[in-house]
Amino acid sequence: MGKTPPTGPRKPNPKSGYSSEQMRRYFTEPKYRDEMYLRSKNFFKKYWYAFAGGGAFVIILFVVFMKLVFAGLPSLEQLENPKPELATKVFSYDGEVLGQFYLKNRTYVSFDKIPKTTIDALISIEDKDFYSHWGVSPWRFVKAMVKNLIALRFKEGASTITQQLSRNLYNLKAAQENSFDKMTRKIREFITAVQIERTYTKKEILEMYLNYIYLGRGAYGISAAASIYFDKSAQDLTLAESSLLIGMAKGPFYYDPVRHPDRAFARREIVLSQMVKYGRLSRIEADSIARDSLRFTADDALTLTGLAPHFVENVRQQLLQKSDQYGFDIYKDGLAVYTTIDSRMQKYANRAVEEHLADLQAAFDSTWDWKANVEILNKALDKSIQDIISSRKTTTHAESDSITRALRSNPAFVDSVKKVWQKIEVGLIVIDPHTGSIRAMVGGANFRSFKYGLNHTTQIQRQPGSAFKPFVYTVAIDNGYPPTFELLNQPVTLMMEDGSRWTPGNFDGTIGGKYTLREGLRESINLIAVRAIMEIAPKNQVVEMAHRMGISTYIPPFESIALGTATVKPVELTAAFGVFANEGVYVQPVSILRIEDKDGNTLEENLPEQREVMSKETAYIMTTMLQDVVDHGSGGRVRHFFHFPAAGKTGTTQDYADAWFIGYTPQLAAGVWIGFDDQQVKFTSSDGQGGRTAAPLWGRVMKYIYEDQSIPITQEFFEKPDGVVVDTICADTKKLATQFCPKRMAEVFNVKYRPSSCDKHTSANWKEGEENPNEIKF
Repeated sequence: MGKTPPTGPRKPNPKSGYSSEQMRRYFTEPKYRDEMYLRSKNFFKKYWYAFAGGGAFVIILFVVFMKLVFAGLPSLEQLENPKPELATKVFSYDGEVLGQFYLKNRTYVSFDKIPKTTIDALISIEDKDFYSHWGVSPWRFVKAMVKNLIALRFKEGASTITQQLSRNLYNLKAAQENSFDKMTRKIREFITAVQIERTYTKKEILEMYLNYIYLGRGAYGISAAASIYFDKSAQDLTLAESSLLIGMAKGPFYYDPVRHPDRAFARREIVLSQMVKYGRLSRIEADSIARDSLRFTADDALTLTGLAPHFVENVRQQLLQKSDQYGFDIYKDGLAVYTTIDSRMQKYANRAVEEHLADLQAAFDSTWDWKANVEILNKALDKSIQDIISSRKTTTHAESDSITRALRSNPAFVDSVKKVWQKIEVGLIVIDPHTGSIRAMVGGANFRSFKYGLNHTTQIQRQPGSAFKPFVYTVAIDNGYPPTFELLNQPVTLMMEDGSRWTPGNFDGTIGGKYTLREGLRESINLIAVRAIMEIAPKNQVVEMAHRMGISTYIPPFESIALGTATVKPVELTAAFGVFANEGVYVQPVSILRIEDKDGNTLEENLPEQREVMSKETAYIMTTMLQDVVDHGSGGRVRHFFHFPAAGKTGTTQDYADAWFIGYTPQLAAGVWIGFDDQQVKFTSSDGQGGRTAAPLWGRVMKYIYEDQSIPITQEFFEKPDGVVVDTICADTKKLATQFCPKRMAEVFNVKYRPSSCDKHTSANWKEGEENPNEIKF
C-alpha cells in the first residue's frame, strides 16, 4: 500500500519553484509526469498567443528601435562628401582679413599645416589608441555601458576621436537629450565611426576633427581658435598654445582662458602630463611649457568689428545680391573675397576721424542749447519713445501713454536721447581715381562698434552746396570759355516753375565788380556760379555733365543747382572729382576685385568700368582752378596738415546743416561729409562751414597717408597735357599780355581757346585813366 501523501503546504524548491514532493513524484510516477505534461501543454495551448504576441512585440520594438537608429545615420553621400560650414573671409588689397561672414566661424586648414605637437596633444588626451582601433574601442564602450546601467543613467561616453568626429560632422547630438536619446546617439556614433574609418585615412580623420571641433567664442576648428585667441594661423601655434586649445575641447566655456584662466591652465597641465605619460613629451619640456602664461587677444570688453566695418557690411550686401547668380551661401560656403581696401589707408582714415571728431564734438556740445530748440527735442523724444513702443507688439493705448509719461519724466532717458541726436556724423571715403578702387571708408562716427546700420558714404543723399559748383565751371570750360572769362557779381532774380521768385545772394552779402571763372570758384562766389549757369553753362548741360561724371541721383534742371540744391551721395561726388585727377576719364567705384570659392576657383573678377567724359585739357584746367581753392581760397585749412599738390572744393548747405570737402591729389580722390542724422540739428555758427569743418579732416587723412613711406607715391604733381599752354596775361584785361602791360600773371589755356592780346596796353605811351578806343566796354 502506498504511502499517503502529506497534507498541508510544502516548502518549494528554491531553484525550480516546485516542492520536493512534486519533484519526487514527477521523476518516480509516470502517470503524474504525464498529468503534469498535459497540464503544461494545455496551459501553453491556452496562452500561446500571449507568448507569441509578447515575443513579436519585443521583436517589433527592436526593429523600430534599430530603424530609429539607422534613420539618424548619415547617408553614403554625406559620409563620402562632408560639407563643413565655412566662414567667408573678406581680405584687404594688401592681404589683411577685414571681416568674416558665418553661422559657424570656421576656416579649413589641411593636415600638413597643423603642427605635429598639436596632433600629439590631441591623441594623448582624447584617444591614446587612435592609431590601433577601427573607429571604436569595444572594451571602452562595454565598460562605459556597464557603468551607465549600474548608475541607471548616462554617466560615461567612452568616445574615441572618430566617434567625436561623427557627432560633430553629422550633428548626431540633439540640443536636449534624455538617457534614451543619449543611448541611441551613442549607438549611432558607434556605427558611423566604423563607417568613417572605412572611408577615410587616419590623417584625414584627424584633419576633419581639428577643423570641426568647437573651441569657444564662436571658433569652430583649430584655425579659427588660433586666430581668435592668439591672432595667428594654426600652423604657427606653439605647444603651449595648442595644448591649451586642445584641453578646452572638453568644455569650451568652462575652460575659457580669458574668463577662467585657472581652469584653463589646470586643464593644460593634464594634457601635458598625458603627453609625458605616453612618451610624446619629456617632463622637462612639459615643466617649461607650463611656465608659459601666454598672451590672449580675445577680450570680453571689446566687440571686434574689424578695421573697416562699414566697408565690410557694404561688401556683404553686394554678395547677397550676387548669391542667386552664383548659387553660393556667404555664411556657409567659405568664399574668399578680395577687396580694394588698403589696410594702411584705412587705419589712417580711422585715426583722422577719431581725432577730428573728438575736438569737433566737444566744440559743438558747448554751443548747442536744447532749451533754445525745444521743438527739436520734443520730436526727438517722440520718435525715440515710439521706437520703444513699436518694439512691444502687445502694448495697448493705455500702456503706450503710461510708457510715454514715464520716459518723458525720466532725466536719464531724456539725456540719452539728447546725446544721440546731437552726435556729429561723418562719411569719409578714399578712392583711387585711376582704378576706381575704394581704398578707405569710414561710414560713421561709430566705426568702432558698427555692425549694421547707416553708411554715410554710400547710403545718404544730401545737398552738396558749393561742392556742386565744379560741374557748372566744367561745362563752361568745356564750352571753350577760359578761366579768365569774367562775369558780373550782381544780383539776379529768376522766376521758378511754381511762380515763385528766386533771388540768390553771396554768403557774405557783398555784390559788385567782375570776377573771372577762376576767381569765382576760388572764392566760392554764389552769384558768379549762378550767372555762369545762366549765360555760359546751360543747366541741361550741367545736369548731363554731372550724370556722365557718375552722379546717379535726380538733378532737377533748374538754375538753383549751381548752388548745390540737388542731393548727391558722398561716394558718387568723390568719384566725380576723381575724373579731374584721371584726365577726364570716369572710373566707377569698385570694392570687390575677385571672389573665389573654398577650393580657390575664381567665381567673379571685376574690371573697372570707365568712360571718357571730358577732354584732358578741360580736366587739367579745372584742376588748376581747384588747386587755387586749396592754396588760396575756401579750402585753405587743408594746408594746416597737408602740403603736397591737392585740389578740391568746399561745400556748405543752408544754416550749416551739411559740411563738405571733396578733393584729390594725383593719386587719390577723397570726400568728407560731416553733419547730423536729423537735419534739424545743425551747426550753430560759421564754424560749420565746409572749409572749417570738413577740409581739416581731409587734410589730416591725406597727411597720414602721405607720411607712410610704405605707400608709394608714383606721381607727385598733376601732369599738364600737350593741349594746354601756360601764357602770361594782363592782370587788368585778363587777355594775353603785351610788352606794355604793367601787371602780368600766368594762366593756363586750352590751345584751341586762347584769348586775344590785350587791347588796352598797346604802346609805351599808355597812361592809367586814358581811354582806349578799341577797349570793349560792359
